[in-house]
Amino acid sequence: MDNIPKVKLGIIAVSRDCFVISLSERRRKAIVEQVKAAGGCISEVMHTVENETDMLSAVKEASDAGCNALVVLLGNFGPEIPETMIPRYFDGPIMYIASAEEADNNLISGRGDAYCGMLNCSYNLGLRHAKAFIPEEPICTAEEAAVRIAEFVPVARAILGLRSFKIFTFGPRPYDFFACNAPIKPLYDLGIEVQENSELDLLVSYKAHEGDPRIPDVVKDMAQELGSGNQYPDFLTRLAQYELTLLDWVEKNRGASEHVAFANKCWPAFPEQFGFEPCYVNSRLTARGIPVACEVDIYGALSEYIGACITGDAVTLLDINNTVPANLYQSEIQGKYNYQLSDTFMGFHCGNTPACKLNDGCKLNYQLIMNRLQEGGAEPNFTRGTLEGDIIPGDITFYRLQGTADARLTAYIAQGEVLPVAPHSFGGIGIFAIPEMGRFYRHVLVEKRYPHHGAVAFGHYGKALFSLFRYLGIGDIAFNQPKGMLYPSENPFA
Repeated sequence: MDNIPKVKLGIIAVSRDCFVISLSERRRKAIVEQVKAAGGCISEVMHTVENETDMLSAVKEASDAGCNALVVLLGNFGPEIPETMIPRYFDGPIMYIASAEEADNNLISGRGDAYCGMLNCSYNLGLRHAKAFIPEEPICTAEEAAVRIAEFVPVARAILGLRSFKIFTFGPRPYDFFACNAPIKPLYDLGIEVQENSELDLLVSYKAHEGDPRIPDVVKDMAQELGSGNQYPDFLTRLAQYELTLLDWVEKNRGASEHVAFANKCWPAFPEQFGFEPCYVNSRLTARGIPVACEVDIYGALSEYIGACITGDAVTLLDINNTVPANLYQSEIQGKYNYQLSDTFMGFHCGNTPACKLNDGCKLNYQLIMNRLQEGGAEPNFTRGTLEGDIIPGDITFYRLQGTADARLTAYIAQGEVLPVAPHSFGGIGIFAIPEMGRFYRHVLVEKRYPHHGAVAFGHYGKALFSLFRYLGIGDIAFNQPKGMLYPSENPFA
Protein backbone atom coordinates (compact mmCIF):
# COMPACT_ATOMS: atom_id res chain seq x y z
CA MET A 1 0.00 0.00 0.00
CA ASP A 2 1.08 3.55 -0.68
CA ASN A 3 1.43 6.02 2.19
CA ILE A 4 2.18 3.38 4.84
CA PRO A 5 5.65 3.35 6.46
CA LYS A 6 7.91 0.32 6.26
CA VAL A 7 9.17 -0.99 9.58
CA LYS A 8 12.82 -2.00 9.76
CA LEU A 9 13.42 -3.68 13.09
CA GLY A 10 16.63 -4.02 15.04
CA ILE A 11 17.26 -5.96 18.24
CA ILE A 12 19.63 -4.84 21.01
CA ALA A 13 20.58 -7.13 23.88
CA VAL A 14 21.44 -5.66 27.27
CA SER A 15 23.40 -7.28 30.09
CA ARG A 16 24.08 -6.32 33.69
CA ASP A 17 27.83 -6.30 34.19
CA CYS A 18 27.72 -8.75 37.08
CA PHE A 19 26.01 -11.34 34.85
CA VAL A 20 27.56 -13.39 32.07
CA ILE A 21 27.30 -11.26 28.91
CA SER A 22 27.31 -14.31 26.64
CA LEU A 23 23.93 -15.32 28.10
CA SER A 24 22.27 -12.20 26.65
CA GLU A 25 24.12 -12.55 23.36
CA ARG A 26 23.14 -16.20 22.97
CA ARG A 27 19.51 -15.41 23.73
CA ARG A 28 19.52 -12.49 21.26
CA LYS A 29 20.89 -14.75 18.52
CA ALA A 30 18.24 -17.38 19.23
CA ILE A 31 15.47 -14.80 18.87
CA VAL A 32 16.88 -13.54 15.57
CA GLU A 33 16.90 -17.10 14.25
CA GLN A 34 13.29 -17.63 15.33
CA VAL A 35 12.11 -14.37 13.75
CA LYS A 36 13.77 -15.26 10.44
CA ALA A 37 12.46 -18.82 10.56
CA ALA A 38 8.94 -17.35 10.87
CA GLY A 39 9.49 -15.22 7.76
CA GLY A 40 10.28 -11.98 9.60
CA CYS A 41 13.20 -9.63 9.18
CA ILE A 42 15.29 -8.14 11.98
CA SER A 43 18.79 -6.66 12.20
CA GLU A 44 20.94 -8.08 14.97
CA VAL A 45 22.84 -5.28 16.68
CA MET A 46 26.16 -6.78 17.77
CA HIS A 47 26.97 -4.17 20.43
CA THR A 48 25.62 -5.51 23.72
CA VAL A 49 24.72 -2.85 26.27
CA GLU A 50 26.34 -3.00 29.71
CA ASN A 51 26.89 0.74 30.22
CA GLU A 52 26.08 4.13 28.71
CA THR A 53 28.95 4.04 26.23
CA ASP A 54 27.74 0.66 24.98
CA MET A 55 24.26 2.10 24.70
CA LEU A 56 25.44 4.92 22.42
CA SER A 57 27.37 2.45 20.25
CA ALA A 58 24.41 0.07 19.99
CA VAL A 59 21.98 2.84 19.05
CA LYS A 60 24.41 4.13 16.41
CA GLU A 61 24.79 0.65 14.97
CA ALA A 62 21.00 0.27 14.76
CA SER A 63 20.58 3.70 13.17
CA ASP A 64 23.40 3.08 10.68
CA ALA A 65 21.63 -0.14 9.68
CA GLY A 66 18.53 1.88 8.83
CA CYS A 67 16.45 0.60 11.73
CA ASN A 68 13.42 2.73 12.58
CA ALA A 69 12.07 0.50 15.37
CA LEU A 70 13.82 -1.47 18.10
CA VAL A 71 13.42 -4.51 20.28
CA VAL A 72 15.41 -4.24 23.51
CA LEU A 73 16.07 -7.66 25.01
CA LEU A 74 16.86 -8.16 28.67
CA GLY A 75 18.79 -11.39 28.19
CA ASN A 76 19.57 -11.25 31.88
CA PHE A 77 18.69 -8.83 34.70
CA GLY A 78 19.89 -5.93 32.56
CA PRO A 79 21.52 -2.56 33.34
CA GLU A 80 18.46 -0.54 34.27
CA ILE A 81 19.96 2.92 33.63
CA PRO A 82 21.58 2.54 30.19
CA GLU A 83 18.82 0.26 28.88
CA THR A 84 16.18 2.85 29.69
CA MET A 85 18.22 5.67 28.16
CA ILE A 86 17.84 4.08 24.72
CA PRO A 87 14.51 5.88 23.99
CA ARG A 88 16.29 9.22 24.49
CA TYR A 89 18.82 8.47 21.76
CA PHE A 90 16.89 6.26 19.33
CA ASP A 91 14.33 8.03 17.17
CA GLY A 92 11.63 5.38 16.81
CA PRO A 93 9.25 3.04 18.65
CA ILE A 94 10.84 0.59 21.07
CA MET A 95 9.59 -2.67 22.56
CA TYR A 96 11.10 -4.16 25.71
CA ILE A 97 11.03 -7.91 26.32
CA ALA A 98 12.96 -10.22 28.65
CA SER A 99 14.18 -13.79 28.43
CA ALA A 100 12.56 -16.66 30.27
CA GLU A 101 14.87 -19.26 31.84
CA GLU A 102 15.43 -22.25 29.58
CA ALA A 103 16.09 -25.40 31.63
CA ASP A 104 16.34 -26.65 35.19
CA ASN A 105 19.89 -27.96 34.63
CA ASN A 106 21.23 -24.48 33.94
CA LEU A 107 19.99 -22.33 36.81
CA ILE A 108 23.34 -21.47 38.37
CA SER A 109 25.73 -19.96 35.81
CA GLY A 110 22.94 -19.84 33.22
CA ARG A 111 20.24 -18.10 35.23
CA GLY A 112 19.41 -14.61 33.91
CA ASP A 113 16.90 -13.19 36.40
CA ALA A 114 15.26 -11.11 33.65
CA TYR A 115 11.88 -11.69 35.32
CA CYS A 116 13.23 -9.51 38.12
CA GLY A 117 15.05 -7.10 35.82
CA MET A 118 11.92 -6.20 33.85
CA LEU A 119 10.43 -4.69 37.00
CA ASN A 120 13.35 -2.30 37.42
CA CYS A 121 13.33 -1.58 33.70
CA SER A 122 9.68 -0.51 33.85
CA TYR A 123 10.35 1.57 36.97
CA ASN A 124 13.21 3.42 35.30
CA LEU A 125 11.27 4.00 32.09
CA GLY A 126 8.69 5.73 34.27
CA LEU A 127 11.31 7.85 35.99
CA ARG A 128 12.58 9.02 32.61
CA HIS A 129 9.07 9.57 31.14
CA ALA A 130 10.23 7.32 28.30
CA LYS A 131 7.63 5.91 25.93
CA ALA A 132 8.05 2.22 25.30
CA PHE A 133 5.90 -0.74 24.33
CA ILE A 134 5.86 -3.63 26.79
CA PRO A 135 3.70 -6.55 25.58
CA GLU A 136 1.12 -8.33 27.69
CA GLU A 137 3.55 -11.19 28.36
CA PRO A 138 7.02 -9.63 28.20
CA ILE A 139 8.96 -12.59 29.65
CA CYS A 140 9.34 -15.12 26.88
CA THR A 141 11.31 -17.89 25.22
CA ALA A 142 12.92 -17.30 21.84
CA GLU A 143 9.92 -18.84 20.08
CA GLU A 144 7.50 -16.68 22.07
CA ALA A 145 9.65 -13.60 21.47
CA ALA A 146 9.28 -14.07 17.71
CA VAL A 147 5.51 -13.96 18.16
CA ARG A 148 5.68 -10.84 20.35
CA ILE A 149 7.90 -9.14 17.77
CA ALA A 150 5.48 -9.97 14.96
CA GLU A 151 2.70 -8.41 17.04
CA PHE A 152 4.82 -5.31 17.63
CA VAL A 153 5.38 -4.63 13.92
CA PRO A 154 1.88 -3.26 13.12
CA VAL A 155 1.91 -1.13 16.29
CA ALA A 156 5.31 0.26 15.33
CA ARG A 157 4.07 0.89 11.79
CA ALA A 158 1.18 2.98 13.11
CA ILE A 159 3.44 4.92 15.49
CA LEU A 160 5.83 5.72 12.65
CA GLY A 161 2.96 6.72 10.38
CA LEU A 162 1.49 9.16 12.90
CA ARG A 163 4.85 10.78 13.62
CA SER A 164 4.89 12.44 10.20
CA PHE A 165 1.20 12.68 9.37
CA LYS A 166 -0.93 15.45 7.90
CA ILE A 167 -4.69 15.57 7.39
CA PHE A 168 -6.00 17.76 4.57
CA THR A 169 -9.55 19.02 5.01
CA PHE A 170 -11.80 20.69 2.46
CA GLY A 171 -14.76 22.70 3.67
CA PRO A 172 -16.56 22.85 7.02
CA ARG A 173 -19.20 20.34 7.98
CA PRO A 174 -22.79 21.19 6.97
CA TYR A 175 -24.50 23.31 9.62
CA ASP A 176 -27.35 20.84 10.14
CA PHE A 177 -25.04 17.82 10.18
CA PHE A 178 -22.44 18.80 12.72
CA ALA A 179 -21.97 15.49 14.52
CA CYS A 180 -18.38 14.68 13.54
CA ASN A 181 -17.04 18.15 14.26
CA ALA A 182 -14.51 18.05 17.11
CA PRO A 183 -11.66 20.19 18.49
CA ILE A 184 -8.40 19.59 16.65
CA LYS A 185 -6.07 20.51 19.51
CA PRO A 186 -5.68 16.84 20.56
CA LEU A 187 -4.33 16.13 17.07
CA TYR A 188 -1.55 18.64 17.63
CA ASP A 189 -0.89 16.97 20.98
CA LEU A 190 -0.16 13.80 18.97
CA GLY A 191 2.13 15.72 16.61
CA ILE A 192 -0.33 15.54 13.69
CA GLU A 193 -0.61 18.43 11.25
CA VAL A 194 -3.97 19.64 9.96
CA GLN A 195 -4.19 21.74 6.80
CA GLU A 196 -7.68 23.19 6.45
CA ASN A 197 -8.75 24.33 3.00
CA SER A 198 -11.83 25.74 1.33
CA GLU A 199 -14.00 23.82 -1.12
CA LEU A 200 -13.18 26.65 -3.52
CA ASP A 201 -9.48 25.72 -3.34
CA LEU A 202 -10.43 22.21 -4.35
CA LEU A 203 -12.76 23.36 -7.12
CA VAL A 204 -10.10 25.63 -8.62
CA SER A 205 -7.60 22.75 -8.57
CA TYR A 206 -10.14 20.37 -10.09
CA LYS A 207 -10.89 22.72 -12.98
CA ALA A 208 -7.17 23.14 -13.61
CA HIS A 209 -6.96 19.38 -14.24
CA GLU A 210 -9.46 19.44 -17.10
CA GLY A 211 -7.93 17.70 -20.10
CA ASP A 212 -5.05 16.29 -18.03
CA PRO A 213 -3.27 13.79 -20.32
CA ARG A 214 -3.21 11.20 -17.50
CA ILE A 215 -7.01 10.99 -17.34
CA PRO A 216 -7.44 8.21 -19.95
CA ASP A 217 -5.12 5.88 -18.04
CA VAL A 218 -7.05 6.45 -14.80
CA VAL A 219 -10.36 5.89 -16.64
CA LYS A 220 -9.00 2.60 -17.99
CA ASP A 221 -7.96 1.51 -14.49
CA MET A 222 -11.38 2.44 -13.08
CA ALA A 223 -13.18 0.53 -15.83
CA GLN A 224 -11.04 -2.53 -15.17
CA GLU A 225 -11.79 -2.39 -11.44
CA LEU A 226 -15.53 -1.91 -11.95
CA GLY A 227 -15.95 -4.56 -14.63
CA SER A 228 -19.63 -5.23 -15.24
CA GLY A 229 -20.46 -2.71 -12.50
CA ASN A 230 -19.38 0.17 -14.73
CA GLN A 231 -22.87 1.56 -15.27
CA TYR A 232 -21.71 4.99 -16.47
CA PRO A 233 -18.63 4.57 -18.72
CA ASP A 234 -18.69 8.14 -20.03
CA PHE A 235 -18.94 9.47 -16.47
CA LEU A 236 -15.54 8.11 -15.42
CA THR A 237 -13.69 11.05 -16.96
CA ARG A 238 -15.02 13.39 -14.27
CA LEU A 239 -14.02 10.99 -11.51
CA ALA A 240 -10.57 10.40 -12.96
CA GLN A 241 -9.99 14.14 -13.13
CA TYR A 242 -10.90 14.40 -9.45
CA GLU A 243 -8.66 11.50 -8.45
CA LEU A 244 -5.69 13.19 -10.09
CA THR A 245 -6.63 16.45 -8.38
CA LEU A 246 -6.38 14.85 -4.93
CA LEU A 247 -3.16 12.98 -5.69
CA ASP A 248 -1.50 16.11 -7.04
CA TRP A 249 -2.72 18.07 -4.03
CA VAL A 250 -0.83 15.63 -1.81
CA GLU A 251 2.42 16.10 -3.68
CA LYS A 252 2.15 19.89 -3.75
CA ASN A 253 1.05 20.28 -0.13
CA ARG A 254 2.52 17.46 1.95
CA GLY A 255 5.36 19.76 3.04
CA ALA A 256 7.38 18.18 5.83
CA SER A 257 4.90 15.32 6.33
CA GLU A 258 5.53 11.87 4.88
CA HIS A 259 2.03 10.46 5.28
CA VAL A 260 -1.38 11.99 4.61
CA ALA A 261 -5.13 11.57 4.69
CA PHE A 262 -8.14 13.65 3.63
CA ALA A 263 -11.36 14.68 5.36
CA ASN A 264 -13.50 16.25 2.64
CA LYS A 265 -16.84 17.95 2.23
CA CYS A 266 -19.07 15.91 -0.06
CA TRP A 267 -22.50 17.59 0.19
CA PRO A 268 -24.72 19.55 -0.24
CA ALA A 269 -22.89 21.95 -2.60
CA PHE A 270 -20.23 19.50 -3.77
CA PRO A 271 -22.11 17.33 -6.30
CA GLU A 272 -23.83 20.19 -8.06
CA GLN A 273 -20.66 22.29 -8.38
CA PHE A 274 -18.22 19.49 -9.22
CA GLY A 275 -20.70 17.46 -11.24
CA PHE A 276 -20.44 14.17 -9.34
CA GLU A 277 -20.38 12.49 -5.95
CA PRO A 278 -16.79 11.78 -4.82
CA CYS A 279 -17.45 8.46 -3.06
CA TYR A 280 -15.89 6.10 -5.62
CA VAL A 281 -12.71 8.17 -5.82
CA ASN A 282 -12.60 8.25 -2.01
CA SER A 283 -12.77 4.45 -2.01
CA ARG A 284 -9.93 4.10 -4.49
CA LEU A 285 -7.54 6.32 -2.57
CA THR A 286 -8.47 4.62 0.69
CA ALA A 287 -7.62 1.25 -0.87
CA ARG A 288 -4.15 2.66 -1.61
CA GLY A 289 -3.59 3.67 2.01
CA ILE A 290 -4.65 7.32 1.59
CA PRO A 291 -7.95 7.50 3.49
CA VAL A 292 -10.50 10.05 2.31
CA ALA A 293 -13.08 10.45 5.07
CA CYS A 294 -16.39 11.88 3.94
CA GLU A 295 -18.28 14.73 5.60
CA VAL A 296 -15.08 16.41 6.86
CA ASP A 297 -14.69 13.78 9.56
CA ILE A 298 -11.14 14.56 10.68
CA TYR A 299 -11.04 11.95 13.43
CA GLY A 300 -12.60 9.47 11.04
CA ALA A 301 -9.71 10.04 8.63
CA LEU A 302 -7.24 9.61 11.49
CA SER A 303 -8.94 6.40 12.59
CA GLU A 304 -8.93 5.01 9.06
CA TYR A 305 -5.23 5.76 8.66
CA ILE A 306 -4.45 4.03 11.94
CA GLY A 307 -6.34 0.98 10.70
CA ALA A 308 -4.48 0.97 7.41
CA CYS A 309 -1.17 1.04 9.28
CA ILE A 310 -2.19 -1.69 11.71
CA THR A 311 -3.61 -4.03 9.06
CA GLY A 312 -1.56 -3.13 5.99
CA ASP A 313 -4.89 -3.45 4.20
CA ALA A 314 -7.84 -1.40 3.04
CA VAL A 315 -10.29 -0.10 5.65
CA THR A 316 -13.52 1.85 5.51
CA LEU A 317 -15.59 4.42 7.39
CA LEU A 318 -19.26 3.65 8.02
CA ASP A 319 -22.31 5.02 9.75
CA ILE A 320 -23.46 2.91 12.67
CA ASN A 321 -26.63 3.26 10.76
CA ASN A 322 -29.80 1.29 11.32
CA THR A 323 -31.27 -1.66 13.15
CA VAL A 324 -31.90 -5.00 11.51
CA PRO A 325 -35.65 -5.57 11.04
CA ALA A 326 -36.99 -8.30 13.31
CA ASN A 327 -38.37 -10.31 10.39
CA LEU A 328 -34.96 -10.29 8.64
CA TYR A 329 -33.28 -11.35 11.87
CA GLN A 330 -35.79 -14.15 12.38
CA SER A 331 -35.53 -15.49 8.83
CA GLU A 332 -31.80 -15.15 8.18
CA ILE A 333 -29.89 -14.91 11.49
CA GLN A 334 -31.78 -16.45 14.42
CA GLY A 335 -30.75 -20.06 14.97
CA LYS A 336 -27.99 -19.82 12.34
CA TYR A 337 -25.63 -17.48 14.15
CA ASN A 338 -25.13 -17.07 17.89
CA TYR A 339 -26.36 -13.47 18.12
CA GLN A 340 -29.36 -11.72 19.61
CA LEU A 341 -31.22 -9.15 17.55
CA SER A 342 -29.68 -6.43 19.75
CA ASP A 343 -26.19 -7.65 18.78
CA THR A 344 -26.81 -6.76 15.15
CA PHE A 345 -26.99 -3.53 13.17
CA MET A 346 -26.31 -2.29 9.66
CA GLY A 347 -23.11 -0.42 8.85
CA PHE A 348 -23.64 1.85 5.85
CA HIS A 349 -22.23 4.68 3.83
CA CYS A 350 -23.11 6.12 0.48
CA GLY A 351 -20.35 4.41 -1.46
CA ASN A 352 -16.87 4.97 -0.04
CA THR A 353 -15.94 1.35 0.81
CA PRO A 354 -13.16 0.02 -1.47
CA ALA A 355 -14.23 -2.46 -4.15
CA CYS A 356 -11.91 -5.09 -2.65
CA LYS A 357 -14.10 -5.08 0.48
CA LEU A 358 -17.40 -5.49 -1.36
CA ASN A 359 -18.97 -8.67 -2.70
CA ASP A 360 -18.87 -9.42 -6.42
CA GLY A 361 -21.46 -7.37 -8.22
CA CYS A 362 -20.61 -3.98 -6.75
CA LYS A 363 -21.38 -1.15 -9.15
CA LEU A 364 -20.92 2.53 -9.82
CA ASN A 365 -24.23 4.12 -8.90
CA TYR A 366 -25.86 7.32 -7.70
CA GLN A 367 -26.54 8.66 -4.22
CA LEU A 368 -30.23 8.01 -3.65
CA ILE A 369 -30.65 10.53 -0.83
CA MET A 370 -28.89 13.38 -2.67
CA ASN A 371 -30.73 12.52 -5.87
CA ARG A 372 -34.01 12.85 -4.01
CA LEU A 373 -32.91 16.11 -2.39
CA GLN A 374 -31.07 17.84 -5.22
CA GLU A 375 -32.34 16.29 -8.43
CA GLY A 376 -35.91 15.74 -7.33
CA GLY A 377 -35.69 12.01 -7.88
CA ALA A 378 -35.16 12.49 -11.62
CA GLU A 379 -32.69 10.60 -13.81
CA PRO A 380 -29.41 10.98 -11.91
CA ASN A 381 -26.73 13.27 -13.27
CA PHE A 382 -24.44 14.98 -10.79
CA THR A 383 -25.48 12.69 -7.93
CA ARG A 384 -23.71 9.79 -9.61
CA GLY A 385 -20.36 8.58 -8.28
CA THR A 386 -21.03 6.17 -5.42
CA LEU A 387 -19.76 2.60 -5.23
CA GLU A 388 -22.59 0.34 -4.11
CA GLY A 389 -22.46 -3.23 -2.90
CA ASP A 390 -22.76 -5.53 0.09
CA ILE A 391 -19.71 -5.61 2.36
CA ILE A 392 -17.83 -8.90 2.34
CA PRO A 393 -18.60 -11.23 5.25
CA GLY A 394 -15.93 -12.06 7.81
CA ASP A 395 -14.25 -10.82 10.96
CA ILE A 396 -14.12 -7.06 11.55
CA THR A 397 -13.00 -4.58 14.17
CA PHE A 398 -15.14 -1.47 14.63
CA TYR A 399 -13.16 1.30 16.30
CA ARG A 400 -12.60 5.05 16.57
CA LEU A 401 -10.13 7.51 18.06
CA GLN A 402 -12.03 10.69 18.93
CA GLY A 403 -11.45 14.17 20.27
CA THR A 404 -14.12 15.10 22.80
CA ALA A 405 -15.85 18.45 23.20
CA ASP A 406 -13.45 19.31 26.03
CA ALA A 407 -10.42 18.40 23.88
CA ARG A 408 -9.55 15.01 25.33
CA LEU A 409 -8.74 11.88 23.33
CA THR A 410 -10.90 8.81 23.83
CA ALA A 411 -11.27 5.59 21.86
CA TYR A 412 -13.38 2.49 21.48
CA ILE A 413 -12.71 -0.94 19.99
CA ALA A 414 -15.25 -3.68 19.34
CA GLN A 415 -14.60 -6.94 17.54
CA GLY A 416 -17.28 -8.79 15.64
CA GLU A 417 -18.14 -9.87 12.12
CA VAL A 418 -20.07 -9.03 8.99
CA LEU A 419 -22.65 -11.75 8.49
CA PRO A 420 -23.18 -13.39 5.08
CA VAL A 421 -26.74 -12.06 5.01
CA ALA A 422 -28.08 -9.71 2.35
CA PRO A 423 -29.02 -6.28 3.81
CA HIS A 424 -31.63 -5.59 1.08
CA SER A 425 -30.71 -1.91 0.98
CA PHE A 426 -28.56 0.58 -0.93
CA GLY A 427 -25.07 2.07 -0.62
CA GLY A 428 -22.04 0.24 0.71
CA ILE A 429 -23.69 -1.76 3.46
CA GLY A 430 -23.46 -4.88 5.56
CA ILE A 431 -25.12 -6.59 8.51
CA PHE A 432 -22.72 -6.39 11.43
CA ALA A 433 -22.82 -8.53 14.56
CA ILE A 434 -20.91 -7.54 17.69
CA PRO A 435 -21.42 -9.43 20.97
CA GLU A 436 -23.42 -7.32 23.44
CA MET A 437 -23.71 -4.51 20.88
CA GLY A 438 -26.92 -3.21 22.47
CA ARG A 439 -25.20 -2.50 25.76
CA PHE A 440 -22.08 -1.20 24.04
CA TYR A 441 -24.23 1.14 21.94
CA ARG A 442 -25.98 2.58 25.00
CA HIS A 443 -23.16 2.73 27.54
CA VAL A 444 -20.24 3.62 25.27
CA LEU A 445 -21.40 5.12 21.99
CA VAL A 446 -24.36 7.05 23.40
CA GLU A 447 -23.10 7.57 26.96
CA LYS A 448 -19.70 8.87 25.88
CA ARG A 449 -21.13 10.92 23.00
CA TYR A 450 -19.34 9.32 20.07
CA PRO A 451 -20.46 10.41 16.60
CA HIS A 452 -22.16 8.04 14.18
CA HIS A 453 -19.06 7.30 12.08
CA GLY A 454 -16.88 4.33 12.95
CA ALA A 455 -13.81 2.96 11.20
CA VAL A 456 -13.79 -0.67 10.13
CA ALA A 457 -10.74 -2.92 9.88
CA PHE A 458 -11.30 -6.24 8.14
CA GLY A 459 -10.12 -8.76 10.71
CA HIS A 460 -9.74 -8.93 14.47
CA TYR A 461 -7.18 -6.26 15.37
CA GLY A 462 -8.37 -5.24 18.81
CA LYS A 463 -5.14 -6.31 20.53
CA ALA A 464 -2.92 -4.16 18.28
CA LEU A 465 -5.29 -1.19 18.37
CA PHE A 466 -5.51 -1.33 22.17
CA SER A 467 -1.71 -1.47 22.42
CA LEU A 468 -1.36 1.50 20.09
CA PHE A 469 -3.94 3.60 21.93
CA ARG A 470 -2.21 2.85 25.23
CA TYR A 471 1.12 3.89 23.70
CA LEU A 472 -0.46 7.15 22.50
CA GLY A 473 -1.57 7.87 26.06
CA ILE A 474 -5.31 7.41 25.58
CA GLY A 475 -6.71 6.93 29.08
CA ASP A 476 -10.28 6.05 28.10
CA ILE A 477 -10.36 3.02 25.79
CA ALA A 478 -13.80 1.41 25.77
CA PHE A 479 -14.75 -2.03 24.45
CA ASN A 480 -17.84 -4.17 24.17
CA GLN A 481 -17.94 -5.66 27.65
CA PRO A 482 -19.27 -9.19 28.09
CA LYS A 483 -22.50 -9.93 29.89
CA GLY A 484 -22.04 -9.67 33.65
CA MET A 485 -19.33 -7.02 33.37
CA LEU A 486 -21.24 -3.80 34.04
CA TYR A 487 -20.40 -0.44 32.50
CA PRO A 488 -20.06 2.40 35.05
CA SER A 489 -23.32 3.92 33.76
CA GLU A 490 -25.22 0.64 33.51
CA ASN A 491 -28.20 0.16 35.79
CA PRO A 492 -27.57 -3.07 37.73
CA PHE A 493 -31.31 -3.52 38.25
CA ALA A 494 -32.26 -3.17 34.58
